[in-house]
This record gives sequence, structure tokens and C-alpha cells, in this order.
Amino acid sequence: MSILKGNTPWMLLAQVGALLGFAAYAVTLTTLQREWGLSNFESGLIASAFFVGYIAVVPFATALTDQMDARRIYMIGSLFAITGQLGMGFVASGFISACACMMVSGAGLAATYMPGLKILSDRLIQGEITRHISFYTAFFGVGTGLSYVISGWVLSMGDWHSVYRWVALGPTTSLLIVLAFIRPTRHSHWQEKITIDWRNIFPIRKWQQVLQNRNASGYILGYTVHSLELFASRSWLVAFFILSTQLSGEQFILAATTLAGVINFFGVPASILGNELALKVGRQKWVCIVMITSAIFGVTLAYSMGHASWLILMLAIGHAIFIMADSATLTAGLVTSADEKLKGAAMGLHSLMGFGGGLLGPAIFGFVLDLTGSQSDRVSWIWAYASIVVWGLLFVIYERRKGWVQ
Repeated sequence: MSILKGNTPWMLLAQVGALLGFAAYAVTLTTLQREWGLSNFESGLIASAFFVGYIAVVPFATALTDQMDARRIYMIGSLFAITGQLGMGFVASGFISACACMMVSGAGLAATYMPGLKILSDRLIQGEITRHISFYTAFFGVGTGLSYVISGWVLSMGDWHSVYRWVALGPTTSLLIVLAFIRPTRHSHWQEKITIDWRNIFPIRKWQQVLQNRNASGYILGYTVHSLELFASRSWLVAFFILSTQLSGEQFILAATTLAGVINFFGVPASILGNELALKVGRQKWVCIVMITSAIFGVTLAYSMGHASWLILMLAIGHAIFIMADSATLTAGLVTSADEKLKGAAMGLHSLMGFGGGLLGPAIFGFVLDLTGSQSDRVSWIWAYASIVVWGLLFVIYERRKGWVQ
């Protein structure tokens, strides 16, 4: 199997390391909320700060992949991620400092995730690229799943500071992998001249050309609403499990952090198999089916709070599966539909818009929790989940009217 050869296994392993700190805040959210006296909205804003850093850097990082070997950008991004996570572990002491550290961590992911995909695409034969992309995007779930498990394990052994200090080893490992095992391309000399201007950082004209492509613009908008729901759910899932246990008095079979990690692993085969199914039924039709089903699972999951643990577990798994079942499809669809000369800019816009949704999601969720009652009120959680899944339904309605679905 070609996926097991060449650079792909190394990049999959590197991505897992780069994402090891991704769920650290979700795991420590309730602890920090209590220690720092944060509201739900403030807690959501700290999670959103991660995506502010991502959005600030991703246009610059991805645009430069059209001018230089993405390997170089990846290594710099790893250094940002290490700095942000160590900052949380050693420096953060409240809302402002936590936001700053999370933004640096988000900048690190911006310079590793899509540049990592560009590392692969620059070194692959065009005919085999989509399956490699599906594995790469699916391994986002492996990395985030391990992040929940490891962060929860460290938290149970020590304090929240230790969580961030240990997960910083993840991007450190990624840096070493790319440095040692990914060969440079011909555009790899550090002394080569790089043109940097606002047109590279925010290539508006190229983005306009990308959006004129009806297929590409649909995949980008779909990825935006997908990410809004995905990252809001991941940011608040541990808190959901903790509150559900308190309301029902019934313990889950695993600790809340471990359970969230295990559930995230279901997204890996869901993303890979989803891409295969999309090739059979049509990418656009598959995306719409998945978004409708995910919305149903999300609201039903919220309604189940305080009920039997097995019911909550099954619904949470179902939501995790369908929230990820269109992830690889959306990214692969964008890569294959974008013009070859605009591919770097298209991937940058795709990532920018997607993580823009990720920025809004956690904050919207926390804001609705505060607005509709309290964190201990099941009705508030229903409204909060509804506030993040509704965008997928609106996307389906909009795209069907525009004729995107064939």
C-alpha cells in the first residue's frame, strides 16, 4: 500500500506530535474556570484565542509554501507550538496571559497543519494524492484523541501546569521528524530570495479567482461550518461529560478526559471511510447527508445530558463519527477542484476559513450557555449545541439552492 511508503508515514507521525497539545485546554477548562473565576464566555474565548493565532499566521504560512519548501515553514511552526504550550505551563496566570499563549500555540498549528499537507502534495504523484490526503486529515483525529488521553492522564497525576509542560514534547518530536526524515525539495536553500508583501500574506486576487470556482467555493464554505461545529464540540466535550455525571450521579466507564479521547478516535476511520463513500455517491451529496445527520446527533446528545451513561456514550460516538465523516471529503474536494497554479492560495483560504469557523465555535457555545441559563442546566446545553449545528443545516439549504449538489 503506497500510503505506508515514502514520506506519508513520517508526516502522519509528525502530525500526531504537532497536535499533542490541541486538547490540553479542553481537558483543563473546568479546572482553570474554577481557579481563575472565568465565565463560560471567557472560557470559550480562551479556546477561540487558539484560532485567532491560527488565522493570523495561516495566510502567510500557506502563501509561502508556493515560494519555498513547506518543510522549512513546518519547522518554524513547531517552534511556535512549543513556545505557546510552555508559556501556558510556566507563564499563564489568568484570562489575558492564557489568551496570549493560546494564540502562539494556534500560530504553531497554522504553520504545521496545511504546510504539512503541502509537504505531502509536493512529493506525491497526482493520481494517488486523494487517499494520502484522506489519511493525513483523518490523523487529525488521532492527534487530538491522544491529546485528550495524555492530557487527562497527566492532569490526574499532577496539576494543570504539568499538562502543558509535557504536551510540549509533541511538537518537539514533530520538529525532529521533519528535520531528520523529510528530504528537502529543490526549493530548499535558506539563502534563496523570498518575496514577502501583503499580496503574499493576503493574496486577495488569488482568493477571488479560487472563489470563482463553484466547486472550490462550496468546499471552502462547507469546511468553515464543519470546523465551527467540530472545534466547539471538542472544546466543551469534557465539560459536558463532567456536568452530565454530576447531574445523573452515574459514572462513565472511563474518566471524562479519556472518554473524550477515545471518542475522537472514531473520527479517524469515519473520515477515511467517508472519503471512500463520497467517491461512490458523490462528494457534494455526501457532505450534505453528513451535515444533516451530525446536526441531529448533536442536539440529541445535548438532550441526553443527565440520562443513562450508555445512551450518552452512544450518542457522543455517533456525533463524533458524523462530525468527521466529511472532513477528508471537503479537503480532498478542494485540492482536486482548485486550479494547479492557485493550489497553495486555495489551501490557505480553505484553512483560514475553516479555522475561522473554529474561532467562532467555542465562543458561541460558551456565550449561549451564559445567555440561556447556566452550565448546570440541560436546556442551556441543548441551546448551545443547537447554536453550533444549525450552520451545517443552513449550508445545505444554501448550497442546494445554488445548485452545488449534483
